[in-house]
Amino acid sequence: MDWRLYHAIYGVSLHHHWLGSFFDDVERASIPFMLVATVALWLIARPGGGRKWKLAAGSGLAAAALALLVNVVLHTIWDRPRPYETHVIRHPWSTSTDASFPSDHASASLAIAFTVLAFDVVAGSVLLAAAALIAVGRLFIGAHYPGDVAASVLVGAASALVVVRLGRPVIVRLVALVERATDPVLRLLWRRA
Repeated sequence: MDWRLYHAIYGVSLHHHWLGSFFDDVERASIPFMLVATVALWLIARPGGGRKWKLAAGSGLAAAALALLVNVVLHTIWDRPRPYETHVIRHPWSTSTDASFPSDHASASLAIAFTVLAFDVVAGSVLLAAAALIAVGRLFIGAHYPGDVAASVLVGAASALVVVRLGRPVIVRLVALVERATDPVLRLLWRRA
């Protein structure tokens, strides 16, 4: 079933090369975009003001790190080959040979998006749309089976839940420490703006 869905989705990209190339470009920019967007939440928080954006940024980065750590464990348990390693197919957009299950790109992006969604519906929805585009893109460039991406949704959501619910006291302390270094610099920038 996973192979059939993969073959159908990836076949669209091979038939419409522009679509695969589009998602290949999305993939190249995906992780830098998610990181910059998350750090931007910290930077737009007015120094000395509310901590909502700083907590969202710190929690989002922590959830992404947790998701990647969970993936390392899962990769160790099941080293599922990439689809193009198992099946003889043309794969112009992806050449990774690490474990396919689950997708690191999708897991980290979705973890950030679900976490920010817990703090702010609008910002979280924007990041969730970007993360969904990244996750779907992993299929269209032929890097993962649909089951790999579905597992990434679970890993991302679980990581976000753990960080938001259980990790909040640690994140609050870390945010307080980091803002001691960043607030003086950001205060100068806010005054100039």
